[in-house]
Amino acid sequence: MLPTTNFQPPFAITRASHVAMAVTDLEASVNFYRDVVGLVVTEVDGDTAYLRGLEESAHHSLVLQQAPEAKALRVGLRVRTDEDIFAAERFCKDAGLTYQRVERAHQGPTLQFTDPVGTHMELTSSMSLVERKMQNFDEFVAGAPQRLDHYQVVTYDVQKATDFWTSLGMRMSEYTAKDGTDELWGTWMEVKGNTHDLVFTNGRGPRLHHFAYTVPDGTSLLHAADVAGALGAGEEIDRGPGRHGISNALFLYLRDPDQHRVELFTTHYQFIDLEEQPIRWDISNPKRAQLWGMPASKRWFFEASEFPGEPVFEPLLTASPDTLEDYLAIH
Repeated sequence: MLPTTNFQPPFAITRASHVAMAVTDLEASVNFYRDVVGLVVTEVDGDTAYLRGLEESAHHSLVLQQAPEAKALRVGLRVRTDEDIFAAERFCKDAGLTYQRVERAHQGPTLQFTDPVGTHMELTSSMSLVERKMQNFDEFVAGAPQRLDHYQVVTYDVQKATDFWTSLGMRMSEYTAKDGTDELWGTWMEVKGNTHDLVFTNGRGPRLHHFAYTVPDGTSLLHAADVAGALGAGEEIDRGPGRHGISNALFLYLRDPDQHRVELFTTHYQFIDLEEQPIRWDISNPKRAQLWGMPASKRWFFEASEFPGEPVFEPLLTASPDTLEDYLAIH
């Protein structure tokens, strides 16, 4: 069943903001995200590194934390004001969600909670400001990422996840459904006016599939791929370059030293006007994921980063997309 967006949510989410990842070798991870991906290192403080895109004035959009195991720690969203944090806390209490107020370096009031399908979330209302580097063209390296744009989470229950987040004001721009039905396999939801801030796709979950940064153009994607090859990380190109049907994005996916997945992409479109209707895709339509070229591998479809301490469940929907291995088996 298609969800209905609540245009008067209990608190105001404004955008995808920051993601926190546990890594097993902080130095190697910082080197990867700076040199291969092209992010700016804001600072390294002990066992934690803070990075950002070239356009970003917020202190960080990626937090890397040294840990014994590689995990996806938190998916971060911004809310409009401090009062929205307090309202979100009241909402979590009334909804029976697991939540806590925390202190986070360089962030204003911050709330962590677990959504109904087990996604570990973090909301903050503000961050320390740093220099934008969007015109420091001499510092553009690799893919020259501009800003964090969205996340994709693998979940065992796409309907439950979508109902929850649309009740908090997110709008569904596109969706994939089981052929001939509106049984949801994947939903692309936004609050900032482009195609997505938060995506849920069917699979063993909850797990974080990827986080994504916008880049200036298609040439930047190719340059990132070339840099990955030159620095010995060519095998960590997980998918692409290619173009998605969903969102219309040109894309390149890479895996970091702990196999967390990051996407660099460009050319998605506006989804601002309220009369806009979501675009529907059958799961059997290969163009939804790859407008041209061969489909993604099993590795891309089925591997993702787990959240610490969160059990992983088998998906309720058994429909599965065709993979590169399936394609090669019949061609």
